[in-house]
Amino acid sequence: MPVKILMADGDPAVLELARATMAAVQWCDLVSVQDGPAAAEYLQKEKFDGFIIADQIPQGDAFELIQQLKGWSLNAGIPIVMLTGRDDIATMRRGFQAGVTFFAAKPPTRERFFRLFSAVHGAMESERRRHHRLPYSTSVTCTVGDQSRYRFVTESTEIGEGGMALRLAGGVEVGQILDLEFLLPQISRPAPPPARKPRKLFLGEREAPLTGPQKVRARVRYLASSSASIGLDFLDLTPAQRQVIQHYVTGDS
Repeated sequence: MPVKILMADGDPAVLELARATMAAVQWCDLVSVQDGPAAAEYLQKEKFDGFIIADQIPQGDAFELIQQLKGWSLNAGIPIVMLTGRDDIATMRRGFQAGVTFFAAKPPTRERFFRLFSAVHGAMESERRRHHRLPYSTSVTCTVGDQSRYRFVTESTEIGEGGMALRLAGGVEVGQILDLEFLLPQISRPAPPPARKPRKLFLGEREAPLTGPQKVRARVRYLASSSASIGLDFLDLTPAQRQVIQHYVTGDS
């Protein structure tokens, strides 16, 4: 599945050059807009894996748009590339303070675009994998807050390495922490041992076995406008839990 990138630039020739470059590499779905309001509308309604924006765009301030993006739950953590014809320290500092991940020089050429997309591919692919989800239905017990301990049981609709979606049961807000208890997806064979070194366990702590309901902490990422579902980001998956979910999503054997 290709990564999905939004690009905002007021110059139609630059956007056409980017589209031509992406057509050649074939791993990217590029959505392009020519002004700030159009970019803002996309970023609030659709999930992207990366955002490319010129430092000067019609009908908007690129730096302010990036800062606003950090408050929009769907795309708050995506890699951001800023295209700029200025190389002064003040511009770069302002960009990094706003949330820019990479800078690229203007005017672009096809070769520059190719190098740029190759450089950011890994970061955007990681974002895509983290939020790529498959349908998955299981009962989920949710406990809300350390103080009230409000508890409810609902059903999941999707799951991925980075989180899951649940049918909305009410009483939660964006940013709230939930303790979840649910069965992981069943796979045809046991997951292989984690490739990376597992986290160090504290005295008396044991990693939960992958049999029976698993306990995971998650943060509410969004509430669907239809009020039909909520999106959650996992906060503390163990390496073994992550491997099981990865195997379910990717189908790797």
